[in-house]
Amino acid sequence: MTSAIEKIDATTVKLTVNLTEEDIKPSLDHAYQHIGEQVQIPGFRKGKVPPKILEQRVGKGAVIEHAVNDGLPGWYSAAVEEQGIRPFGQPEVEVTKVPGAEDGDDSLEFTATVEIRPEVELPKAEDITVEVEPVEVSDEDVQERLDQLRERFGSLKTVDRPVADNDYVTIDLAAKLNGADVDNVQGTSYQVGAGNMLEGLDDALIGLSADEETTFEAPLAAGDNAGEKAQITVKVTAVKERELPEVDDDFAQLASEFDTVDELKADLREQAGRIKANNQAVEAREKLIDALKDATDFELPKKVIENEVHTHLENENRLEDDEHRAEVTEEAHNALRAQILLDQLAEDLEIEVEQNELLDYLLNASRQYNMDPNEFIQQVEKSGQIPAIVAEVARSKATAFALRRATIKDTAGNAVDLSAVIGSLEDEKKDDDIDEAAVAAAVQDAAGDDK
Repeated sequence: MTSAIEKIDATTVKLTVNLTEEDIKPSLDHAYQHIGEQVQIPGFRKGKVPPKILEQRVGKGAVIEHAVNDGLPGWYSAAVEEQGIRPFGQPEVEVTKVPGAEDGDDSLEFTATVEIRPEVELPKAEDITVEVEPVEVSDEDVQERLDQLRERFGSLKTVDRPVADNDYVTIDLAAKLNGADVDNVQGTSYQVGAGNMLEGLDDALIGLSADEETTFEAPLAAGDNAGEKAQITVKVTAVKERELPEVDDDFAQLASEFDTVDELKADLREQAGRIKANNQAVEAREKLIDALKDATDFELPKKVIENEVHTHLENENRLEDDEHRAEVTEEAHNALRAQILLDQLAEDLEIEVEQNELLDYLLNASRQYNMDPNEFIQQVEKSGQIPAIVAEVARSKATAFALRRATIKDTAGNAVDLSAVIGSLEDEKKDDDIDEAAVAAAVQDAAGDDK
């Protein structure tokens, strides 16, 4: 098999692949065998029909077509590997010559036009400087977490006054569209200000007392008439406020493992610090991608983006929404550019995904979907998503590797240490000393324990 490559544009190439009679013989043999097992010819057992007899019955063209369809994926993959390209999406394949098309010529030729990942030259991670917000835990941060804890242990108390923001109310709702009743809900609970029911409901409720009602106009949130504006009547049947417990040592013992409020506040401060440190690492990741974007300039595969946008809009049934199309197109551009940059970064850093890293990712994902790990992994394998997940793990690993090598400062110019979140260079050295065979064996043992 020989292949040649022709550059169509910055992100598209055409492969021309030529196969000799010897190259296609295995696929032809398989085609004769498979077709022979499907047809019944008097005097011959299934699977034992001679090729010439099969050609007379189904035609040689059908056999060649079967062989080509069966062999194309493998031939295409071999040509891609030979040319060292990284395709995006499925190729447009055209068979330009079939065996027997010319006297004495049993070769096969096909072309495959496909978009590829562009070549990108990235700066070295050591040459990148990332600036992030500093981690500063204020008394207000601690108080906010303390108030959230008090909310969890608070109790609702009925009050005799008009509804105010953050109150809890019991309400009856009735909706009319063109004078006809379309919905009616009674005795539902709602926290004013939550904004998760009807547009305009919060404004309508504030100032009402128990047994008072009002009418306002709002688009329906669900049902056959979702999105249509209707007349909404809301009646308040009860007004409640959350009564919060006093902040004292008794509360600390009730709400935590600590004996005193001071110990509780110290722990809340540490929690806030960890969350801000994690957020700082997320910000550093985004700033790293921004730095890579600023340092590079390359075209994106157009059809990949077009297909992504079309599928997105089709799923939302918004193919004719030009404004939304523009938003989705921009999002697709940004996402694909970031993916290409991180894929290139993983290659530059020679990132390899270990079995235990892949398993950890799959186990964490199964928990997020609240699924049995074995069942989740089987579904992922069956749907062919393992390569995509491996690539995602490699991107995350490459980001951490790059950030460990980059210069990271806060807006005040102070050096930032993210090792508590993303690990350190010393951790990498320790990982290099681990026996990979032992890791693989441990992963297999862990998988067996889950069965």
